[in-house]
This record gives sequence, C-alpha cells and structure tokens, in this order.
Amino acid sequence: MIRERIYNINRELSLLEFNKRVLEEAQDPNNKLFERLKFLSIVSSNMDEFFMIRVSSIIDKVLDDFIFQDSSGLTPKELYKKITLKAHTISKDQQKLFLEELIPLLKQNNIHILKINELNSNQLNFVQKYYKNIIYPVLTPMAVDNSRPFPFIQNRTLNIFVLLRANSNYLVKNKNQKIKREDVFAIIQVPSVLDRFIALPSENDNYCFIMLEDIIIHHLSDLFNNQEIIHSSIFRITRDADLTIDEQIAEDILEEIEKSLKRRRYGEVVRLEISRDCPEILEDFLKENFELDEEDVYKIEGPLDYTFLMKFANQENPAFRHLKDKPLPPVKPIDFLVAEEKSIFDLIKEKDILIHTPFESFEKIIEFVRTAAQDPDVLAIKMTLYRVTKNSPIVKALEEAADNGKQVTVVIELKARFDEENNINWAKKLEKAGCHVVYGLAHLKVHSKAILVVRKEEGTIRRYVHLSTGNYNENTAKLYTDVSLFTSNVYFGTDVSNLFNTLTGLSQPSHWYKIGVSPINLREKLVRLIRREAKYKSNGHIIAKMNALVDDEIIEELYNASSKGVKIDLIVRGICCLRPGIKGISENIRVISIVGRFLEHSRIFYFKNDSNEEVYLSSADWMPRNLDRRIETIFPVENEQLKERIKRCLNIMLKDNTKARELREDGTYVRVIQSTQNKIDSQILLYETILKNAELKNKEIKAIKSLEFVPIQNFDDEIAI
Repeated sequence: MIRERIYNINRELSLLEFNKRVLEEAQDPNNKLFERLKFLSIVSSNMDEFFMIRVSSIIDKVLDDFIFQDSSGLTPKELYKKITLKAHTISKDQQKLFLEELIPLLKQNNIHILKINELNSNQLNFVQKYYKNIIYPVLTPMAVDNSRPFPFIQNRTLNIFVLLRANSNYLVKNKNQKIKREDVFAIIQVPSVLDRFIALPSENDNYCFIMLEDIIIHHLSDLFNNQEIIHSSIFRITRDADLTIDEQIAEDILEEIEKSLKRRRYGEVVRLEISRDCPEILEDFLKENFELDEEDVYKIEGPLDYTFLMKFANQENPAFRHLKDKPLPPVKPIDFLVAEEKSIFDLIKEKDILIHTPFESFEKIIEFVRTAAQDPDVLAIKMTLYRVTKNSPIVKALEEAADNGKQVTVVIELKARFDEENNINWAKKLEKAGCHVVYGLAHLKVHSKAILVVRKEEGTIRRYVHLSTGNYNENTAKLYTDVSLFTSNVYFGTDVSNLFNTLTGLSQPSHWYKIGVSPINLREKLVRLIRREAKYKSNGHIIAKMNALVDDEIIEELYNASSKGVKIDLIVRGICCLRPGIKGISENIRVISIVGRFLEHSRIFYFKNDSNEEVYLSSADWMPRNLDRRIETIFPVENEQLKERIKRCLNIMLKDNTKARELREDGTYVRVIQSTQNKIDSQILLYETILKNAELKNKEIKAIKSLEFVPIQNFDDEIAI
C-alpha cells in the first residue's frame, strides 16, 4: 500500500517558531525583568543570523527562478512570502513588548532610559561634555553628492541618515528622486566602539540612561554647522553573510577562508530596518540604493536593534540584583568527589565519569588537559576544536604541552560559522607553539568533540578519552546544557585513535568498536537503531533529545516506527520538520521544546531495545549537514549507573510543564499544561537534584574522614589495660 505523501514542516518556518518561543520567554511576567531583557536581545540576535544565513539563500533561489518544492511543499517564492509575514509579526511583537511593557517596568524599578528633552540641567551638561570629549572625536559624517557617492554601509551597524538643506549647491546622486539642488543627504555611523547606552548622573535612587544615537542626533547641528537639519532617522541593514568557499580549487584553505571573511563584509543587503518616523523620501532613497522591495523594510518604533539589552541586563550593579535570576554556581562533578586525593587519571581509570554542564563544573575538563600538559608520563595529546574563547585556558594548556615536548595534535575547524577569524588566530598560535595543526577536512566540517591523552603507565600505554556533545568553551559551558564522558576503556581509546588518524592522515579503519562517525557510518547506525526498535512495535520506545530534526530519511524512519506502535518522545529545542499527530503515521510521536534559563544543547538518544536499554550521546543533530557533511561522533554510555542517571534526566525533561512547549500538527507550539500542584522546571530540578546528590556525597566523605584510625603505639600496654 502506497502511503499518501506527508509534507513535513518547513525548516525556516520552524526556526521562526523557535524565535517566537524565545520571545514568549521575554513576554513571560513570571521571568525576572532583566532576564526578559536578555531574551528580547536573543531574539534580535537570532533574527540577525536568520536573515544573514537562511533568508539570503532563499532570496538567491527566488532570483534564480527556482520553482521546485521542498519537503514541506513550498517553492522558494511561496516560502519567502511566509517568512516575511512571520518576521514582520515578530518584529512588531518585540516593539510592543519593549515599549508598552518592559520600559514601564523599568521605570517602576527606578530605571529610566531618557530622551534629550527629559534631561535635567545637570544631565544635559554631562551629555554635552560626554559628546565633546568621547563621541565627537570618533564620528565621521559622510555627505552624498556628485563627488561623494553613497558610502559603504557595514553589516548590522547603526546609522543616522540626515536630510540637510545646504547653503551651497549640492547635487544628490540619485537617478529617480527629484530633490532640490540645495537638499543634501548625509550619513553618520553610530560608533560601535562606544557603549550603546550611557549612564547619566542620577539622584534619589534613580538610575538614568540615554541612548548613544540620541546624543548624536541632538548634536547634529555641531556636525553640520551653517546647514539646516530637515530630518534625521536611524537605519540598520543586514547583509548576506554566508561564506562560499571552493575547497576543490583552494590551494591553502586558511588563506581562502581569510579572503572569504573579507568578502563577507560586502554581501548583498537582505533587510533594512528604519525608524518608523522616517520620511518617505529617505526611505525610498535607501530602498533604491540597497535594491530592496517594500516587504524587505522593517519599520521600528523606539530603538533599533535590541541586542544592546544583553549588555544592559548584565550590568554589575547591586541595585539590579533583584531583577536577575539567582545565580546557580556549578557543582563539582559528583564522581570527582572522593575521600582520598587521587589524580584525574586514576579516577578515570577506576570507572567512566559523566559531566553534565552547566549544572556541573566545566573545570574538570580544563584540568584534564592542563594535567596532561604537565604530567611527565603523558606522551601525546590529540584534540578537536570547533568554538573556543579568545583566552581559552584549554588552548593555552595545549601550547604548554608542546613547550614541554609532548606530541600535540589539534584539529581546528576554520569553517565554524562566525568563529572563523578567532579559530584562524588560534591555529597560527598553536603552530607557532609547536603543535601539529590540521585545518579540518575539505568539504567536511569537523564538529565532533574529542580529546585523546596517551600516557605511559607501568611499562605500557594507556589511552584516556573525553567525548562530548558540546564545545570546549568555558563560557558557553556556563550557559549551554551538554553531557560529556571520560573513559579509559580500551575500545574507546582505539576508536578515538582511529578517528584522529582519519582526520590527520588518509587511514580509515575497517571496524569501529564503540563509536559511530559521520559521514562514515553514523546515519546507518541511527537508521539501524530506529528500525530495530520498530520490530518491537508497541513495546518499543525511543527518546531522542537534540537541537534540530531536519533529515528527511530519519524523519521517514520515525514515521514508520510510530506507525508500527513505537512510542517516540522527541525533545527538540529548535527546528523540527517532523509533523506529529498524523493519524496512523505519527500519532505515537510527541515533540516538545524546552526554552529556559539555559540553552538546551546536548544530544541524547535512548532506545528501549526490548528492555536491553541503550543510551547514546552525540555531537550530531539529525540534520543532513551533520550526518553527511560533517565529522560527528555518536558514542554509547555503558556504565549502568550513568545510564540510569541519563534516563532520569530525560524523564525529568519529559515532565517539564513550565518551560516546555508541545509541537502541534500544524507546526505551531503550545505550552504544556501545568499542574498547579506539581510545577516542574526541568533545568532547575536537574540542578537541585545534582546539588543535593553532591551535598550527600560530601557528607559521606566527611563522615569517612572523621573515622580516623589511631594506631596503638605499644601493644603490650594496651593488653594490660
């Protein structure tokens, strides 16, 4: 029987749904005020990236007259219309929230973002001095006339567009607009090197701020003296920022990426944001110069670009503490809590160890690399790097290891989007320190997270392995949920050695003992696991947690398993193209998305397997790029205690009724119905559970240490007593 075609949920529309869920967190009055500001900032940052990467590629297809339908049944033109409608709605909802709800709440808490006409004399005097001493020296007004064509506008910068009436005759370079000879355009870029918001002198426990662009606009007459300011308006553009690198002909991949980074600055404009009060003559001028249509223009009431709110909300001011979430300091990983001091290698040698960040501390991963760098018995360290910080302690430890004469191999991915420049700098420094640096592979991004330490022990070699679902980045480890595994299992050591030999050389092992690697066998492994579960029909159960589910083949396998009665629980934070709830097809599939305090980033897969349960961790989402165009890993958790721990984590997430939303058949999400008696925020509950277990373990250790054995000095004397 041939099944009727199922149209999946479109990837881009699903991503916009995710941003709506983030916006819901900004709208949620149960969240602290400054946390709501952060969520609003994240929406703006996400939408920037969405336009730079996803929308730009769709526009290219529209311009090339592509008429094919994707797996959702939409042509590029149809999709673009739907995207613009949803994007405009999100933008309007952001503005309404900020102006009508968040600004009044800030005022209630004595925090005021003022306009120039609201300043008192003391504040106005401060602003004038601040402008003269700080702002004015870095401003560059650029007129647009016959001799000065329309200037290059950088991506995502804030700009002030000014219409002037000059004393002398200027001719505006604009083919279609009829403008008086004495009317001139000018543009001033708001300096990104300065803070967007400036603290003002304040009294009576008030905290007053003013926006940088408002100060500049107030002083336009100083920049354009002897000229009449007819109008001024703020605008901002978003450019296509997707890198295209022809690795087939590139002789030097590092050099080619450096060139591409320069080309990224000049990408086509895909979105124009302007102040709502911008006059038609200025708007038309901008649309013509950027070659945009009306639907590409987003008119904003209030400040443009809410990304500044992240820095605003992160201000270290004791007076704002009550407006932020209470800090949740990471707990020392429970398996590293021991009564007797042991080296990190001895602890890993005893048993496999799990770390669940950000609930548990990332420090032990840093310590692992640092200890290996300093240990005289360590012979070699091999590691993959995808996204690292500018002052990464792990990379510094690798440099130290090379200085100490160890064999250090680093596979650093230069094509990590928006981290290319940082990774290039680290690659050069590591090479200079004496490390062997491999710049990924042609046509494949190295996205796997792996560390291999080779150590000499008692006349033999032992390999220590760390595998993770997330990056070796100590900053994101405080914000992203990830799970990682330490092991000295010989089969893991062999597999990870083979992985690095595959990345650095031309070898490809005939057999993998424990791990799966894309694009070699990870897809096949997942298909095999899903099909095996399908054989158990209604006794089958799959739980899969990931960031995104896009791959058509995997979705089809899940549909087939569901149609045979397998219970499938999916925890997909972002994009989900699978359509649940279709009768006879996906009615056994439940999809939830958790958007909360931390960004859900771990990839965890559970298969009941007729009660012979299997649990896997992975660096890969279920997307074509991860399964076919990236080096990714999937690895089993075999220790029974660790398996039970991960199962408990998954069950807590599935019971979330505070931050979880459930996907409906039409592609929209609704909040999970909350029980008034049993409110569950999975992230908070996981932290509290880990903290409680660590406290119990510390009590046990304290009790053990208190039972100190005092040796008898004179046995005969004791007998006499």
